[in-house]
This record gives sequence, structure tokens and C-alpha cells, in this order.
Amino acid sequence: MRTEEIRRTYLEYFRELDHKVFPSAPLVPQNDPTIMFTVAGMVQFKDQLIGAETPTVRRAASCQLCLRAGGKHNDLENVGYTARHHTLFEMLGNFSFGDYFKEEAIDWAWKFVMDVLDFDRDQIWISVHPTDDVARDLWTRKIGIKAERVVDHADNFWEMGETGPCGPNTEIFLDQGPELEGGPPGSPNEDGDRFLEFWNLVFPQFDRQPDGELVPLAALGIDTGLGLERTAALIQGVNSNYETDLFSHVIQTTARIANIRDPNKVQQEPSLKVIADHIRSCAFLISDGVLPTNEGRGYVLRRIIRRALRHGYKLGIQDPFFHTLVGPLAESMGETYRSLTDNLERISTSIQREEEKFAKTLRNGMTLLETEIENLSGKVIDGEIAFKLYDTYGFPLDLTEDVAREKDLTVDCDSFNELMELQRIRARAASQFESKQDSKLRFDTEVEFEGYHSLNVASLITDIFKTSNGTPDPVDMLNEGDTGILVLDRTGFYGEAGGQIGDTGEISSSTGTFQVRDTQRMDRQFLHYGEVTRGVLGKGETVTTQVDSIRRQDIARNHTATHLLHAALKKVLGPHVQQRGSLVTPDRLRFDFSHDQALTQDEVEALEDLVNAQIALNSEVKTDVMPYDEAIASGAVAMFGEKYDDVVRVLDVGNGFSVELCGGTHVLYVGEIGSLKIYAETSIAAGTRRIEAVTGREAQARARSNERTLQQLARVFQTQTSELPNRVQSLIEEKAELLQQIRSLSQQSHADVGKELVANAVEINGVCVVSAQVNGDAKEMMSIYDEIASKLPCRVVVLSVEVHNKIQLVCGVSKDLRDQLRADKLVTFVGVQVGARGGGTRELARAGGGTNSSALADALRSVETWVAERTT
Repeated sequence: MRTEEIRRTYLEYFRELDHKVFPSAPLVPQNDPTIMFTVAGMVQFKDQLIGAETPTVRRAASCQLCLRAGGKHNDLENVGYTARHHTLFEMLGNFSFGDYFKEEAIDWAWKFVMDVLDFDRDQIWISVHPTDDVARDLWTRKIGIKAERVVDHADNFWEMGETGPCGPNTEIFLDQGPELEGGPPGSPNEDGDRFLEFWNLVFPQFDRQPDGELVPLAALGIDTGLGLERTAALIQGVNSNYETDLFSHVIQTTARIANIRDPNKVQQEPSLKVIADHIRSCAFLISDGVLPTNEGRGYVLRRIIRRALRHGYKLGIQDPFFHTLVGPLAESMGETYRSLTDNLERISTSIQREEEKFAKTLRNGMTLLETEIENLSGKVIDGEIAFKLYDTYGFPLDLTEDVAREKDLTVDCDSFNELMELQRIRARAASQFESKQDSKLRFDTEVEFEGYHSLNVASLITDIFKTSNGTPDPVDMLNEGDTGILVLDRTGFYGEAGGQIGDTGEISSSTGTFQVRDTQRMDRQFLHYGEVTRGVLGKGETVTTQVDSIRRQDIARNHTATHLLHAALKKVLGPHVQQRGSLVTPDRLRFDFSHDQALTQDEVEALEDLVNAQIALNSEVKTDVMPYDEAIASGAVAMFGEKYDDVVRVLDVGNGFSVELCGGTHVLYVGEIGSLKIYAETSIAAGTRRIEAVTGREAQARARSNERTLQQLARVFQTQTSELPNRVQSLIEEKAELLQQIRSLSQQSHADVGKELVANAVEINGVCVVSAQVNGDAKEMMSIYDEIASKLPCRVVVLSVEVHNKIQLVCGVSKDLRDQLRADKLVTFVGVQVGARGGGTRELARAGGGTNSSALADALRSVETWVAERTT
């Protein structure tokens, strides 16, 4: 039975048992920032299983792609060296949300094992938790498994954390025969391959309290996981998951690239298995929108790609190859997972770019590491070597550890970490001024921000810092002309956060006015930076905040437009788009996002059309404050890696068009934005693009400016604005034609000069010598040199040209003279006389930077003497 048939048969089996079949959820969890990747089949059903969300169905089944390559769930180091470990695997599962429980789950699993998988019942072993008498009785009394093959195992207990839903589980094993090593579950030798666990049935039935008490859950659940790769290996009678049909095509393709023809080596080579596993996880991650970066999920992807490339290098593969495996992978899995074939080009291109970027680092790093290992006297690679590899060559520590592990060595990570910390200390020392400044700003109180609803807020000054001498010093009063920081108990000023810059305006009282130039945040306080422009202000004084309302409204337009743009990007480019950064100011917005190629004009216009259509609808911008977990469960978008409070603010723009967690300030109705115009789309890093845009008055001003520019160009070119493209294209073609004519004339001129110099060549002891100064630039000088070289078979040629008062030289000798009259020696001889420096080969050398023009003529004449002395 092929893997595809196992997958399909399982889902059909449970569909007939009234389970709704769900597609595999993305590898990037949509509503759970607490985990980096989808690590189990239950992730997409987590809220239903723990009772946080009302189930839409009572029974579900799925085949879930899972990835374990970072953090707590990390199998990366074992991949390729065992028969079962993978970074990416498929988990078949059936789930119940308060419907059926242990009896049905065990009964249906058993019937599938016997009737569909057709395993021998005498080879089946079961493990249960020692306290789970119900499961043990079901296996022995109802199913009829012999009691000695139903083993108590203390590890058979599932829990999400120290508190919350938990419960026992039961596992199904297959005895593969005495020819393999290993003992039954629960025995000291249980980790061998003979008894292979392939199905785990989890019974969430308790709610663990903080004091450890297990309280029965109101709604009992079922969560099972049947490993597809393991099951395929058992069905197909092979000893390793990598020998199944799921991996064979990619492994055979890689073997051909590495020129490995021995079938035994193909079957046993760990590097082939590593590569076959890693192309799966990389392809599906990129398909789900993850791109190689230096942080978060992107770094995990980059690490997997680079590990695969290192194993390719180990196999002797020198050229980029990893991206070529996406096609064979799609042939194996694309029928089930259409995203592979739909995103084939994007996946391949992303991997190829990473390959090309890392190629030089890999070569240089491996050369140095292999040299160090050869010279190693002990079993530990010094942390200084690992740090040099990382700091100088960009060679990651985990690859150094990977190579060391293969050679039964270790890396002194303590020493490496000490050197990393020293580097951080040096970096911190560079910003010591800022650190000293921050150390003086400490607060015991927390500001009350009222700026969502009011810009004019009555407040009290709680702290004052004077900054006239460059550092913040606590004071009780600021006088007119003093610069400083005011801290208030409540404020209408928004402190810079989430990409939105801080507010400006005034803080005033009966005794003085403070002009706010900027507002920042620190320790849950808002710091108002500025200057006293009238009178005096003292600590404990009652004041009124007056935020610049026009500037605030411009910022609000751009911030709300940023949310619309983010949602539009996902719709136009795909769900892989993730926010990488943003800037919201009064006059523009900037949005950085994950995408690996430049946007087309059609895509830019589609973005503008989507956003402007939402603006035209003028829907109300809705905000709601709710618990974080509730917000995520509702579908609100959160930034991965961002820290949020337990209670968050949810912003809904366009009646569900965009729903995000956001603490910024926004317009009340979308129509207040006016319009959005994108004026720049650029790359800022590999896999990261940047859009810059304007809204409202700035969009209108930019449109007018563009129109004026078009009118001016039309007048210059004496045509209508609609005809400008044709007119400009016509001029470009005319220019190209004229340049071609100039090149032809120049080439003819170079040929004439070359012929003249050949005609005037001096013969010295059978060698034709040409030494002369020519007109033009370095490129024209080389063109003349080529003309001379083509005409004189036995020659020494020295030409010079002066460009921007700098002398450049070219010296060349024919191949038959290169040992006797070396060009690199000759260019040094002539160059020294005019102050030029350079070098080259025995046949051709160049020098430049000469400034002694008065010596040039004599230097060129000395060439004949130099040749004569060496040919007599």
C-alpha cells in the first residue's frame, strides 16, 4: 500500500464514521503565537479540545503537516541518523469534542489496524497508564489482546502544562520481529527498533488545578495521532521511513546529482536522508509564507536550508542543487498538497537565492573548520575557532556543532558564548551615553493614557527632568528656555510605539507653557520631550495637555491605511505576507513585509484599488478591548514574537477586512483617510520588501506635483502629456542609434591609431616594441592595445593614458616572450618612474594612479632599453 493510499483510506474510514475531514492547517499557527510551528494534529483543534471555543463539529479527522525544528519541539540534530526522526512529518488524527470517548476511540482504531492495515494481531502490543483501568480493560476484555502484551507505562500521560487539561493516553506498537534489536514498551531496551509505536490515543479527561488536584472535565475529548511515515514503513516492510515511496524519488534524484550509483550507499548514506527530509520542511514552510531571515521562523528555515547545503557539500556537490529538488518533491506530494505545485516557482527561487548567498560562506567555513579539525590534538573544538567561523565568515555555530558531532567531537560552547558576550559588551559600550541616560529615568507610577478619546486632558506633573546639559537630571522646576522631560499622571499625548511616532503639542498651566517636541514610552510611562517657551512649570503642578490635532489626524490616517495595506497585501500576494516593520508619520507611511520578489505594476495597482475601495465604503473603525486569548481565538492578527498584555485592544477596519491587535491611534471612519497612493516599492533585505505611501492631503499634494511635472515635460518635449511615453521612447531609440554611430567611429579611430603604432614599431633583437601615450580613457587604451596585439606576433607593448590627471599604464608581451620579458616586471619598472602602482600576469599587467606626468615621456622611452638589456 502506497503512502498516498494510506492517507486517503484513513480519512475515508473516519469520514464514514461521521467525522468531518479538515485539510492540513498551515505550518505557521494562525491564532496561536505561543508556538512557533504546528507541531501536532491537535493544534488547529486546540481551543475546542480545551473548551475555550464552542466546537463547530463534534467529530473531526485530518492529515496534518507538522514541523519540529525549533525550541521545545526540535528533532533537527537526529534527522538523517535514525530511521524515524524528521523535521516535517504527517500526522493522521481523529478527534472528538465531547462526543465519543475511550471505548469508541479504541474500537475504531483497532478495526482500522486489523481490517485496513491488515497487521497480525499477535504482533500488536499496547501501553497504557497505570491508573487507566478503563483502557486496560477495553484492550484485554473487549479487543482480546493478551494481558501480557498490555503494558503499564508511567509516561502514558498527556498534559499541556503544569495546569489545565490533561489525561492518560494509550499507544499501539507493532513487533517487527526478533531480527531487530529492542524490547517491548516499558522494558529497559524499549528504545530499539523492534517494537515500533505508530498510533497514540490521548484521552483529555481532567483539569489539573494549581494544587495538583485532577478535576474531571465537563466535556471529555479524544485526540489521536497516527504517524503516516512510520505506518508506511511498516506496511511497505522496510526498516526506515526513508526507504518508503514518500522519500525515494527525492533521494534517488539527489544521489544522481552526487553521482552515487551504489544502491547500498544510497540506502545507507545519512546525508541523502538529511537532504530528503529538509527539502520537505523548507518547501512547505516557504509555501506557507516563511522566508529565510535572521530571526524567528525565518531563522529556523535558514538553518534547515544551510544544514542541507552542508550535507550536499559533504557529498561533493559544488553547485547549487537544493532548489532543484522542489520539482521531484512536488511530483511525490503535489497531488495531495496543491500548494506545492501552485507555489513551485516561488519556493524554488527562494531556496536558490539562499543557496547562492551561502555558497561562499560554506566553502570558506568548511575549509577552515576541516583544517582546524585535522590539526586538533584532543576531542574538543576551541570556542575561539567556532567564534572566528561565526564572526569572520558567518558560519553558524549549529553547523560547526553538526560537523563536530559527525566526527565524534564537541565544541567548547562556553568559550564561544563568553566571546559572544564580550562582543555584546563592546557594542553596549558604544552606546554608553544612552545607557547612562536611561538609568536616570525610573518611575513608580503608571500613566493613564486618555488620548483615544480626548486630546485636551487635565493632568498633574509627577516628574521633571532637565536635559539642558545633554543628560536627564531630576529637578523640581523648569524655567523659560530650559529643555527637559515632563512626566504626567494622565495624558492625551501618544508615546511612540508600534511604528507610530509620538505626538507633539503643548502642555500648559497658568504659570507656563511647555512645547512638546516628541513623546516616547518607558516603563509604562509617557515621556514628553520639549522646551519651556513661557514662564515656569513645577513638579506637582496641574496642567492641560493640548495635542496638535491636525498632526494627530494625519498620523491616524496613515496608521489606519497601514492596516488596510497589510490586509490587502495578504489578499493580492498571498497568506505568506507577514509584517516585518512599519513607520507611521504625519506625512507618509512605510510598511515592511515578507515577500521574495519585486511587485509588478499590476500588483501595486491592485493594492491601491483594494485599499481605496475600502476607503470609499467609509465604514466605522471599531475597537474592542478583550483578553488576549479571546482576541486570538476571534481571528485577530498578532505579530509573532511581540509581547502583549493579558488584555489587548483589537482594531477592526472595514467590517472584518482587517482585524489586528493594535494600541495606536486611528480615524473614526475609514473615509477620513481620503485616498492612498503608493509611491515606492523596494527591497530592504533578502526576502523583505518595503512599501512607502501617502494618504489624505499628502496624496493630493503628490498627485498635483506629478501633474505639474507631466505638464512641464510636455512643454519641454513639445507634445501632449498623453504622448509623452511615445516621445521619450523615440528619443531613447535616437540616442541608441547615435551612440552606435559614435562607437563605430571610435572603433575605426582605435584601429587607425593601432595601425600607425604598428607601422612605427621598433625592432630590438627580433622583438617588436611599441611604447606610446594615447588619447582617451582606459577602455579606449585597451581597445588600441588589442588592435596592436592582433597585428604583432612577437611583441612588447606599453601604452599610457592620462585621465583626470592620473596616469594609467598597460603592458603586454606575446606568449613566447612571457618568461624572458615579464609584463608584471615591466609595468613595475615603468610605473615607478611615474608614480603608478599595479600588477598582473606575465603576459598582461596594468598600473594606475601615476601623478608624475613630466617623467612619462622618458619612462616610455626607457622601455626600449629595458627590452634590449634582456634580449642580448
